[in-house]
Amino acid sequence: MVGWRLTPLHPGRPKQSSAKTREKAGVRNLRHTKSNPKVSNFLNSEGFFRYMCVKLCRNELTLDVSFWFQQITRKTADNNTYEKLYEEIALDKRWFPLLDYLTTFGLKESHFVQIYERHTASLQINIISAKERLEYLLSVGVKQRDVKRILLRQPQILEYTVEKNLKPHVAFLIGLGIPNSRIGQIIAAAPSLFSYSVENSLKPTVRYLVEEVGINEKILGKVVQLSPQILVQRIDISWNSRYIFLSEELGAPRESVVKMVTKHPQFLHYSIYDGLLPRINFLRSIGMNDAEIVKVLTNLTQVLSLSLEDNLKPKYTYLINELHNGVQSLTKYPMYFSLSLDQRIRPRHKFLVALKKAPEGPFPLSSFVPTDESFCQQWAGTSVDTYLAFRQQLLLKRFAEKYEKQG
Repeated sequence: MVGWRLTPLHPGRPKQSSAKTREKAGVRNLRHTKSNPKVSNFLNSEGFFRYMCVKLCRNELTLDVSFWFQQITRKTADNNTYEKLYEEIALDKRWFPLLDYLTTFGLKESHFVQIYERHTASLQINIISAKERLEYLLSVGVKQRDVKRILLRQPQILEYTVEKNLKPHVAFLIGLGIPNSRIGQIIAAAPSLFSYSVENSLKPTVRYLVEEVGINEKILGKVVQLSPQILVQRIDISWNSRYIFLSEELGAPRESVVKMVTKHPQFLHYSIYDGLLPRINFLRSIGMNDAEIVKVLTNLTQVLSLSLEDNLKPKYTYLINELHNGVQSLTKYPMYFSLSLDQRIRPRHKFLVALKKAPEGPFPLSSFVPTDESFCQQWAGTSVDTYLAFRQQLLLKRFAEKYEKQG
């Protein structure tokens, strides 16, 4: 067989060559073998591995083959470190130090496959550079638990240098009035902002929000905190399409739409025909006119994000059938739609009914607004513990009823 010798070691045979010479011979043999594909395939086979184990145990290997066998067994151990990963991607063992480091943030082999498919170059970064960049992000407030999510969404972040990219972007956020304590949350919510040029993209977006949309520069930082994605979307298209739609569909004045953006900038991401229109049509179906809908959306733009089937419709049904209120009450207290039916609306209503303190006629929606402490003081006249115990019992009862129906 080409490239290696397998001879019994006879005790009487003199050994003239030195250990160093024999080791060099083993290296030469290893290199020679790699040039022959047939031999190389055999050497990497399981059968050869078992054969060599037997020979090694019997002390029947010459030193050069023994040295060679050590190299093969070391390579096999390396392969087993990320055995599944080898099956999925063209894994380079030089990536091992980086992979080992990233596992400390909770990344697994399946995550490395995702990163490889999205941006292979991110796995080729040396571990020293990767540590420097991730440690900087941690130092500005990114939580350890968020690093995995950031890398899966934006693996390129491992390539961004601290001085030329990460620091300038963080300084930009601080310049918007975002407090240091919120920087980490902004990065976790929109890690792609590091891929946008501060001068050529992010700053022009901010100017557009202030000069074209009309957002007060003093509260811009608060708007970004509510929806960091506003910095990395085509704001001109998002704003113009939704402003034109609301003005044509509802006759909404510009200042009302600006207030909507200020209070709930996420609505710029919502689909017009799958998100905005169905909710507008629901409000129309319960008897609101366009002016009332504009008033509700201006005061509680969050309505546009609520589920029709799981939120808006059940609350409206409870409003009519249990609270004996009309739709007009919603224009005065649109906050009703933002409150939990199971955790606040129903428990407070049932509690006052049980205490016989519920007023006659339409149930006052204002009783749902204050905190539990204020509600118990102003409306129930009981301790908070008494109310919380009632609420817990009500929740358990409803859970049992729901479980029985499912059974």
